[in-house]
Amino acid sequence: MSKKENIQVQGTEVALLTKGQEDYISLTDIAKYRNVVEPFSIINNWMRSRSTIEFLGLWEYLNNPDFKPIEFDRFKMEAGSNYFVLSPQRWIEATNATGIVSKSGRYGGTYAHEDIAFEFASWISSEFKLYLVTEFKRLKREEQQRFSQEWNLQRTLSKINYRIHTDAIKEHIIPSAVTKEQIAFVYANEADLLNVALFGKTAAQWRSENPDSKGNVRDYATLEHLVVLSNMESINALLIRQGLSQGERLVQLNTVAITQMKSLTDNQNLMKRWKT
Repeated sequence: MSKKENIQVQGTEVALLTKGQEDYISLTDIAKYRNVVEPFSIINNWMRSRSTIEFLGLWEYLNNPDFKPIEFDRFKMEAGSNYFVLSPQRWIEATNATGIVSKSGRYGGTYAHEDIAFEFASWISSEFKLYLVTEFKRLKREEQQRFSQEWNLQRTLSKINYRIHTDAIKEHIIPSAVTKEQIAFVYANEADLLNVALFGKTAAQWRSENPDSKGNVRDYATLEHLVVLSNMESINALLIRQGLSQGERLVQLNTVAITQMKSLTDNQNLMKRWKT
């Protein structure tokens, strides 16, 4: 899990972590809204309730294929009794739960998937939950805007490099006295060279596999794909001017795509591990 950032909720600082593509919110910080000194006691009291156990179990059934139902049933039968005590650590270890995470060290504490965290916040205070949901939604909107801006920037850069790419095609591949249709075919052919090298399929193949999608394969590319595509357009323009055949260029461009995508992916994973 990696640190994301904190949000302020009614004067309480609440930490968020990311686990894969999911957001986890600190139950420890939420509990501090009621008890700053012993937030873990608040969490443990919440987990003693039968309704809480049923909610946690249902969440795991829906989202966790490795959940252990036998242990869950035992907890559900005991929940609510005077002697029943349950900590997040015991719940996780016994049932192989993933909706709650107990983390030690840096950014330590108990975290839960946003679905569970909102349920806990509601138990703490309906007012607090509403403010928490509001701040969380604001954060998600800002993230989406940042991602959209980065993606659009790379898409624009890719389009600029594509102009360099098409100029090289025009100067070195397209013969004189051809029709506009023939010119368009050559451009499309070269664009598909990049598509095959990076995405492993032509534009037509992608459309055939995604008949309900608008646009083309590049419109659905990740930010990393767009970065590599931008580099490949410049490299292909250089290879064209060097007189390499299309087959030779495809091999070299595919190698570039594999190397650069691996480098970007490894760097992302390294940053995540560093933040953890």
